[in-house]
Amino acid sequence: MTETILIIDDEQRIIDLARMYLEQDGYLVKHETDGQAGYRHIVEHEPSLIILDLMLPGMDGLEICRRVRAQSDVPIIMLTARSDDIDKIVGLELGADDYLTKPFNPRELLARVKAILRRTDRKAAPTSEVVTVGNLTIDPDRRVIAVDGREVQLRMKEFDLIFVLARNPGRVFSRERLLEVVWGYDFAGETRTVDVHIAHLRHKLDGMRPTIETVWGVGYKLESR
Repeated sequence: MTETILIIDDEQRIIDLARMYLEQDGYLVKHETDGQAGYRHIVEHEPSLIILDLMLPGMDGLEICRRVRAQSDVPIIMLTARSDDIDKIVGLELGADDYLTKPFNPRELLARVKAILRRTDRKAAPTSEVVTVGNLTIDPDRRVIAVDGREVQLRMKEFDLIFVLARNPGRVFSRERLLEVVWGYDFAGETRTVDVHIAHLRHKLDGMRPTIETVWGVGYKLESR
């Protein structure tokens, strides 16, 4: 089945460039140039992945992301013409899986689309046996995580991130290595993404023993002591 990519952007040049590269790789590409129309398209057609501009007429990208995340885990790559970290952080906190700053290399966009969809496809596939560390239990086949028997709802990347750490308690992972393992590619130095997801995990897994510890200047580890 051909995967459908929805582009929501009001710049026709961006749409045409992204469409060319994505269609050459076999994806079915749809597009909307208005935020409200884009959100209706998402609700009615359920695309495989959304490429979402931050600044849109009708409804901005952050609001679309917030509404989509209230009901769906469809992958979202956010586009922004701004280089301000706050835009990127807000987008990630609302549930975007990734972001690119305009202008971007279309080959990089394609690589990120493919990496995210690969990881999405793995959600339904058996992964390995249940992992237990302290009062944390992870069932990768069922995509279920629990603290003291209490199930905790995590987004896809959050689950993958804690699973990597839990399978290697005590091992220090650099941010760059976590980007490679969890996101499937090099984020070209944008390691803030890892920090944002770690902050979400610490909040959602409150009461978890072991703890996610910061190794200053290096990265993170799951400490079981």
